[in-house]
Amino acid sequence: MSRFANKVAVVTGASRGIGQSILLAFAREGAHTVSVNIGDHSETAEKVASLGGKFTGITADFGKMTQADAKDIVAQITSAAGRVDALVNNAGIIKRNPAVDFLEEDWNSVIQINLTAPFFLCQAFAKWWLSGGREQSPADARLKIVNIASMLSFQGGILVPSYTAAKSGIAGITKALACEWAKERINVNAVAPGYIATENTRPIREDEKRNESILARIPEGRWGTPEDIAGSCVFLSSKEADYLNGTIMNVDGGWLSR
Repeated sequence: MSRFANKVAVVTGASRGIGQSILLAFAREGAHTVSVNIGDHSETAEKVASLGGKFTGITADFGKMTQADAKDIVAQITSAAGRVDALVNNAGIIKRNPAVDFLEEDWNSVIQINLTAPFFLCQAFAKWWLSGGREQSPADARLKIVNIASMLSFQGGILVPSYTAAKSGIAGITKALACEWAKERINVNAVAPGYIATENTRPIREDEKRNESILARIPEGRWGTPEDIAGSCVFLSSKEADYLNGTIMNVDGGWLSR
């Protein structure tokens, strides 16, 4: 398939896990893929090359990202790839501790990486689009932004107050930006993964009681995989989703329906 032939898809935190799966899904659809993360790009680059795709790696520290940094990232990407058609804000971290003992540094780092940096990137890409990117694009082209939310955009969770706050914020800014930018041919939506088997969720999966209780509630009866998330991100970034704006798409095996 080649729904994204001659298009550029940017995915943050694409060195592993969900982010890497999302980026590879775009590569399979013919996109020039761009990974933005603090880690090593080599594994993802090799996997894209094996698909015959084009890849660009941009190094960025989301823990320190400012508005100026976000603007510079956009400049680097447009210099290397010429344009941007889709941005998926996936990069994130999680810290676990009881709320009464939660450290200030852990609160700040999670909010910075999971909420502040994605907002600055949304803002910087929208500015690029509104200040010339749109005019350089086909008449029916749209800028697609997909934020990665969470089940904790809707629920409280246990031992993760900063993560819950950040992911609730992601759901909120997704709707707020959609309200402002829909008329500008910018679609802002989010995907809310359920319980996905990644490094972030390893401590829960290794807790026998928690793991058993989680599986008992998921109608699908299994943990999700990173690949389960990728297709939703590609769809929301495609032309088929042009009339979707401000949507939070739950990909959770039925967790929230229970």
